[in-house]
Amino acid sequence: MTPDHDRSRSPAGRTTLPELLRGHRRAAGLTQAELASRAGVGVRTVRDLERGRSNRPQRTTVELLAGALALTGTSRAAFLAAARGAGAEPASPDATSTALAVGGDATSAAAPADRSVALPPPVELIGRERDLAELAEMLTAERGPRLVSLVGLAGVGKTALATSVAHLVAAAHPAGVAGVLVGEGADGPDVLAASMSVLGVARLSELVALLAGRPTLLVMDAVERAPGPVAATLHRLLGALPSLRVLVTGRHPVGLPGERVWPVAPLDVPPPEAEHSGLESWPAVALFTARLAQVRREPPTPAELPALAALVRRLGGLPLAIELMAARGRLLDLTELLDRYGDRVLDLATPADASAHPAWDASEALGSRTNGPDTGAAVSVAVTLRDAVAFSYRLLASDEQAALRQLAVFGNRWSVELAEEMLADEADRDGTVAIDPVPLLDRFVELGLLSVRGTGSFRFRLLDAVRDYAVEQAAGGGELTCIRRRHAEVIARLVARTASDLIGPRLPDAVHRLDEMSSDISSSLAHAATDDPLTALRLAACLTRWWRFRGRDVVGRQWLRRLLADPRTADADPLLRGWAALGVARLAAEHGAGAEELSTARAALDTFRQAVDVTGELEARNVLGTLLISVRRQDEAREQAEALLRLAARNGRTRDLAVAQNSLAWHEIRAGDLAAARRRLAAVDRLAAESGEQRLRVLGWANRAEVARLEGWYGDAIDRGRRAIAALSELGDPGRRRRVLGTVGLALAQDGRAAEATAVLTELRAGGGETLPARTVPRPRSDDSALVWGGPEAGLCALIEGNLALHRGDRELAAEWFAAAADHAGQDRRDVVEALVGLAASTADPSVLDRLDRVCVESGIRLLPQESGLLYALIAARGGPAQ
Repeated sequence: MTPDHDRSRSPAGRTTLPELLRGHRRAAGLTQAELASRAGVGVRTVRDLERGRSNRPQRTTVELLAGALALTGTSRAAFLAAARGAGAEPASPDATSTALAVGGDATSAAAPADRSVALPPPVELIGRERDLAELAEMLTAERGPRLVSLVGLAGVGKTALATSVAHLVAAAHPAGVAGVLVGEGADGPDVLAASMSVLGVARLSELVALLAGRPTLLVMDAVERAPGPVAATLHRLLGALPSLRVLVTGRHPVGLPGERVWPVAPLDVPPPEAEHSGLESWPAVALFTARLAQVRREPPTPAELPALAALVRRLGGLPLAIELMAARGRLLDLTELLDRYGDRVLDLATPADASAHPAWDASEALGSRTNGPDTGAAVSVAVTLRDAVAFSYRLLASDEQAALRQLAVFGNRWSVELAEEMLADEADRDGTVAIDPVPLLDRFVELGLLSVRGTGSFRFRLLDAVRDYAVEQAAGGGELTCIRRRHAEVIARLVARTASDLIGPRLPDAVHRLDEMSSDISSSLAHAATDDPLTALRLAACLTRWWRFRGRDVVGRQWLRRLLADPRTADADPLLRGWAALGVARLAAEHGAGAEELSTARAALDTFRQAVDVTGELEARNVLGTLLISVRRQDEAREQAEALLRLAARNGRTRDLAVAQNSLAWHEIRAGDLAAARRRLAAVDRLAAESGEQRLRVLGWANRAEVARLEGWYGDAIDRGRRAIAALSELGDPGRRRRVLGTVGLALAQDGRAAEATAVLTELRAGGGETLPARTVPRPRSDDSALVWGGPEAGLCALIEGNLALHRGDRELAAEWFAAAADHAGQDRRDVVEALVGLAASTADPSVLDRLDRVCVESGIRLLPQESGLLYALIAARGGPAQ
């Protein structure tokens, strides 16, 4: 635009020839050269007329132009009159202005000055309620920003959000709301002319007078197509019009002072642990199902729900990707979609025609333009999601691109501190020279590449499509292996720092921190096991407690055994290998494989004793005692517990004193000395409280519940057990929780509370798939639906069933259940004794009493007074001698 353009309107305010010529040419979709060719005049003639430099054009020239523009009727008359200098009548003030597409050759039209909403209609938004409310408040606040930029990836929903917000705040802008869609190649005069046209004028001075200080909102879409001209135009408009506010959308901010940047994030997706029954509450799922309903009648079936959750997670909540994937549901079910496209998200293609744009008309969408009669085809944009991400990636400087490739290796949310470690100079592994990642992260947020959600430190996450693209770039540049190695080192250091907090008052926070990084832990371990096994061993050795708390003992044990067997770790620090070996033994005890790792635990104990590592020796003695109990060597187990008590006392280790007392309490129960067990458990509670070890206190509560049950105080046992279960649910340790749940189930059954005991059985059996041998499973009976078998605590479940049957008076069925419990190989020997007492009580068979005597002698278990009394009464009733 030149200064002469300001003279294109007559003093009387009538529309002049330059304005009419430009408007009709753009309405016809012609360039100046194309119009000149059609009319048979020079292109300079057209240019001078539009700029107002030719004040008295020849009539022949004007008629040729009118013919080339196909003007008829009043339009032709007004055009010829303007050429004669008579001007044209102003447009009717009641006409409705329309949103325009602008570009170097794009269409435009002089729009009359109606103060209505000159925008496409709003579309239904899902999951944007907060964005709508906050943006509306921002655009209507008296001191709110005058320029708001919605930034983000293509397909994230910027245009739909901007249109909806504009309609929402229309009442607060009485001078009107209008929109401009920027096209490729637009220059400054085009952008300015279109902006003023949609507001009903052709000159800036007239716009100032027309608005007269009344609030007005201008929406400008796709500003990244002409960033320089847009910035210059908005700077001029905002400076001249104090009552004007502008809402823009683009891949990046405009860059003007006072601009408020509003990153548009993808929709929230359900986490992997989300319940399938509540998936519809997640916006990404709601959008997917809404779009799926447009192509198929049936809603997702229960069998498809896992695939649905996985799909929206894989699509990263990006609305365009979700809509494209849902459209394929016409032919494929959701499981097939996941299998076929789950690893090809970047290849999802956007519609090739501009009419698929979510808000603008086809002629205005995404900078479409008509190049005259020879082409007439719309130019497609962002053919795939890869193209869309690539556009934003190219906006980054080379060092920013390198940082993005490094951070893309994180699979879940991460913190500023982790980013700082990841981006540290390779030559500065110790982090002597700090690199502040905050400016980089701010740049990624500014471009809509980075999601920031939540209030904790782990709140940063690259959008899934961005991460996939950056990983592709890293792989193509041959740097992915190096990046993954660095990632494994960073994660190993994080886990090492966190592992110490898995003991003590910070345990819940530490477990949660590792939960947040679980996917990165898994990927780091998998890569390092092949590329850098020593780093993998350091990582795995620190994960034993977390694996145990999260019920991943089998997988954890497999990892540790594999890494210890790797010849590349044979020369590792003996203490590191000792901790890894102890982890193998600890995890083996969780799934009944302790006997296989008894020698492993002894070797670890020897390693720590030789190194005079008190912490390691204390832990090794505790683990060894657990394994010895599992192989029925109770006396040796007690010796380890007493040695642990002495070592902890000698070194002032309060927590380990509590651990030793808790172990010895079990031995007191085995010996039938419940009073001594209570005293030790009281000490456990005191010592655990002093050391801030909440988990040990909870284990003490669980053992107190067992003591109360054995004493016959069933109500107290149930209350204490449920309290411990609730705490263990928060702390983790599912194996221990199942055992306490079994204690509660037994107390309920012995107290005659059949319905509650049956509910406990259902929960226990839902925890796993272990089953009793076929010969020990009680015969089915039509009146006992509880005989559905299986679970991680199979013997304990049988013991509960036996007590329920005995309480109902069904001695025959009770005997079968007690026999099944007694025969279960993995059963605790105290439970076996209890099962044999129940079997004897049900059958009064002397051979059962003989078997009971043998078990008690072998395991050093003494019968409790009530058990001895029950057996004595039964034997006396049969007339036999007491055993």
